[in-house]
Amino acid sequence: MRTEKCIKTRRSIREFTAEPISHAEVGQLVGLAAWAPSWENCQPVRYIAVEDSGVKDQIAAECFPGWPPNGTIVKDCPLLMAVTLIHGHSGFNRDGSYVTSMEDRWEVFDAGIATQTFCLAAYDLGLGSVIIGNFDSLRTAEIIGLPPGQILAALVALGHPNEEVSAPQRRTVAELLSYR
Repeated sequence: MRTEKCIKTRRSIREFTAEPISHAEVGQLVGLAAWAPSWENCQPVRYIAVEDSGVKDQIAAECFPGWPPNGTIVKDCPLLMAVTLIHGHSGFNRDGSYVTSMEDRWEVFDAGIATQTFCLAAYDLGLGSVIIGNFDSLRTAEIIGLPPGQILAALVALGHPNEEVSAPQRRTVAELLSYR
């Protein structure tokens, strides 16, 4: 698939079939996402694939107090990918001080690049995904057993699409671009 078509036709999918995703497919997605750029190529992003329905049910029940529909998505998706990052690598000096005035925000930027790369790769393989940011990250980290030194950046619900989503209106280039 051409890059332009992939970018313009990928949609956030919130309803999935029950068809599982193979470990080979998950490995392929993570392998492709590994090509996402990162600060000084430090590659801080890690992935935890949650297949266990009991774990997904617990996350769905306990980690979406402000937005229960996200819990339904998590409960019903075949695979929930926890996108994590090794805290203190991206945008930091070796002594732990910040490299730029952006402080620790650069590591989240790297996680975002990798997450979008993962979702575009999933779409190219015929899978649907939605990036979930509204959740209790500390409780989710406890439930999935997040390794020490990592922080949870996002959740991605993943599966074979069971819905078609039309493209929402986009702002024009004139609205988005300015020159100085």
